Amino acid sequence: MIRFSVHRWAAGPIFAARSLIGEKSMVEHSLDENRLPTLSRSRELRERLLNGKWVIGASVLVLSLLGYFEDVAWPLLAASFLVLAFAVVLTPRKPRLAKIRAGLAQRNVWPDTRIKAAVEALPEPSFLIGPKGIVRFGNMAGHQMFPSVEVGEPLSFKLRVPEFLDALARVTQGGDAESVDYAERLPTARYFRATFTGIRLGPGNRRSGKLPPDFVLLVFRDQTEQRRVEQMRGDFIANASHELRTPLASLSGFIETLKGPARDDAEARDRFLDIMSSQAQRMSRLIDDLLSLSRIEMKPAMSDAEEIDLNNLVHQIGDTLAPLLEELNVSLEMDLPETPLHVHGVRDEMTQVFSNLIENAIKYGQSGGRVRVSGRLETRVPDGRINAVLSVRDWGPGIDAEHLPRLTERFYRVDVQTSRAKKGTGLGLAIVKHIIGRHGGRLAIRSEPGNGACFDVILESSES
Repeated sequence: MIRFSVHRWAAGPIFAARSLIGEKSMVEHSLDENRLPTLSRSRELRERLLNGKWVIGASVLVLSLLGYFEDVAWPLLAASFLVLAFAVVLTPRKPRLAKIRAGLAQRNVWPDTRIKAAVEALPEPSFLIGPKGIVRFGNMAGHQMFPSVEVGEPLSFKLRVPEFLDALARVTQGGDAESVDYAERLPTARYFRATFTGIRLGPGNRRSGKLPPDFVLLVFRDQTEQRRVEQMRGDFIANASHELRTPLASLSGFIETLKGPARDDAEARDRFLDIMSSQAQRMSRLIDDLLSLSRIEMKPAMSDAEEIDLNNLVHQIGDTLAPLLEELNVSLEMDLPETPLHVHGVRDEMTQVFSNLIENAIKYGQSGGRVRVSGRLETRVPDGRINAVLSVRDWGPGIDAEHLPRLTERFYRVDVQTSRAKKGTGLGLAIVKHIIGRHGGRLAIRSEPGNGACFDVILESSES
């Protein structure tokens, strides 16, 4: 009976030992594949014995009682004890050892496919950084934006910005998420907001406080366009304030003069009133253009679009500008096709576009004595669709090449004094560009100093 009991005690541990040896080999194989550190043999044995201390103590007590009361041979009892101890070593009763091994795995494992898939799905350039600052993974957007950042290398080798690396170090040590502004100057200026966020694969240790993260997720959010818009807004406000302040100061000065020294001077009063009227008209034109530009930018879509014949539209604008042509002694030539140039758009906005372009050509190309408006249909390559092209050309002094890229900026002028003398606000071409852009077209500008300028409006024909 004793022999049967001993064999029964031995059979269970031996079976458990076989299964655990297989599981142990699988765990160690997995750790080796991930290049993870394993526990030392002495520490592992100590942890297993500590986990089974109550089982070993109870076994010693039971075997001692059997040897005393049942008169069982002591060698047999010793062998049974060794089998039980061996089983205890291979079968931890508490998850403490498993937790330690899992903690080591979490601290050093390379990101699995699920984490990689989540990072790859992010639209922003993103990288996973290990505890020692090594790049573990980067999504496609990240490698396209920062091709020099390679997996397996320290991030500090490629992005050497002190504030950037300091934030990474703090988050790596267990700090809260941080954001840092980062700029790339070459080949073009790009601005980013870099956000560092710690990722923990398991629960933290409450007794020791917050544990360092297993990974740090680095996400770059492109703020170049936002910075550009903010700069444009600031420049716009500054320029608008300046343009309004100048005539306003002139009006205030003349009013003070009329109230004071020129109160009884009829000749001075008439001259000052003419100047004040001119300045008031300048302010009115500027405010009208500002409101017009604001309305165009606020409209999300062309809700009142219709089919427009550009030939007919240009002839109507020419009739409207007849007094200005006569005043400046400029002739307007029309070189338009016999067939209509139909486009889909908003009539009032198209009228504003060609009125601005033709009026500018008359004013700034006055020295050439003539302005020509020509139209044609062009076949687009490679889709074969048809564009309607309307060109406004003058033979004035022309524009230097350095000014052409900026002509459509708000308040940009080639010659400020000449523009103000021509009653320009610096917003006309900006309005033209926005309207054409809303209609899906584009504005092309060609000019040679001394040989005039040509403005081409290219719109998709509604007949294509």
